[in-house]
Amino acid sequence: MNFLYRIIIVPLFLGIFFCIQAQDLNDSSGIQTDSVHEPDTITMPIIQTFLGNWQRNFYGKDAPDTLGIIWKHYLGKGETVISRKAGSRIWAGAGWTGQPLLVKEEGKLFLIQGAYDHHLKKIDTETGKLIWQYKFDDVVKGTGTIWVNSNPDKPENKLVILQGSRLGVGNYLDTKYIPSYRAISYFTGKELWRMDQKWTHSYSRDVDGSALILNDTAYLGLENSYFTVFDPDHKNGRMLNDMFQPKIIQERKLYTMDDVYKHRNNVVTESSPALLKNRIYVASGSGHVFGYNLKTRELDWDFYIGSDIDGSAIVTSDSCLMVSVEKQYIQGKGGAYKLNPSKKPKDAVVWYFPVENKDFAGWEGGIIGSIGINDNYIHEDQDHLAAFVGIDGYLYVVNHKSIDSGKTVLGPDSVTVYSTPKLIFKEKVGPSISTPIFVDNKLIVAGYWGISLFKYDDKNHFELLDKRKGSFESTPIVWNHKIYIASRDGYLYCFGLKN
Repeated sequence: MNFLYRIIIVPLFLGIFFCIQAQDLNDSSGIQTDSVHEPDTITMPIIQTFLGNWQRNFYGKDAPDTLGIIWKHYLGKGETVISRKAGSRIWAGAGWTGQPLLVKEEGKLFLIQGAYDHHLKKIDTETGKLIWQYKFDDVVKGTGTIWVNSNPDKPENKLVILQGSRLGVGNYLDTKYIPSYRAISYFTGKELWRMDQKWTHSYSRDVDGSALILNDTAYLGLENSYFTVFDPDHKNGRMLNDMFQPKIIQERKLYTMDDVYKHRNNVVTESSPALLKNRIYVASGSGHVFGYNLKTRELDWDFYIGSDIDGSAIVTSDSCLMVSVEKQYIQGKGGAYKLNPSKKPKDAVVWYFPVENKDFAGWEGGIIGSIGINDNYIHEDQDHLAAFVGIDGYLYVVNHKSIDSGKTVLGPDSVTVYSTPKLIFKEKVGPSISTPIFVDNKLIVAGYWGISLFKYDDKNHFELLDKRKGSFESTPIVWNHKIYIASRDGYLYCFGLKN
């Protein structure tokens, strides 16, 4: 993704100017504790990370048939600094990836939502009421991950939110310490630790990705493009550089110096890692999809594309990966890959689906968001579908297990020839960087032109049920006939059938 355009042109196109004052994060007045629930034994996360699970392919259940506004909660707006030269901007609501998390607590449901007013918020799903909020140094962009601590020091620390933000108002790339990744108690909204983001060859020290957690160990590609393995438990942390930080177990670079030169330091890793068998896969803006071997604890699989890659690698039911490709640093078109990582990288491509080049707010084309699949929502006789929206403004739905035998396409390098899947449905919905999601027999698609709700049948006939105008960069979730999604207009929306 073009860094300057993404953080200047799009917010300028969508936002307004307004200044807020940064607050010392050690000041407890940054936390609101209205009606904080005490921890209990029946509290459990339902959607605990970006795209729902460690395979990044679950989005909720029981989608509604309509997009009526049940409630909306004002998330606010906040200042973020673009650079010393460009100055600051004001962003409203929440943006990419911005998907809410969902927790069931004492029979009630609560959302965890990051916002551009610099706060992480806990919100009641029935009323839209704010329960607490924790203040970061900057706008909160990415989606968090909820870790269930099986051995907490206190009951209120049983559920811990791991959340990133931009680097901090008043901070710059060369600032000595950038604690843009934090651990916050789900029950109290209080900070447990903060992690400094090291200055590397990457031109970002933000954190957008959502951690993957296995056996109380967290794995995450940071925007400084270090794949970082760490202990999320604050009991094992320590004071370092005047900050209480978690224990870092391992770091691995997700770029080469050749990538740095070709991408002019845009080797940012914004994606969330995904688990498939004995590897964790992470896509990087350096142009690679890496596989981290859990046995050897090394990066031992590397599929090189060469473009910027912003979306996460998505795991399919046939043990493959879906990877979105932006049109940047490549001769050919951006699009969608299906890769089989059980094979060597040079033989891993199952198919490629290119999308048309189109300039929009600095992007040249391709796919920015992740790819949605219906593998968790279908019965045996149904087709396995994948959906993605290009910067060209079109929604594409393909059968990801079926090759179009009469057609081949050129890959991102504009030289290599690949097979391509059967196109099932194509619709002009407007440019988007959100991830379309399948839930049951519905497909929900959000973007800069609004949000659309489609229904499809066993014969893959798609019907538009409802549409609502708006400007959305974030990805929605669905639960019990309600859709939750944040907008760039400043609000978090609950859509569905209004009583």
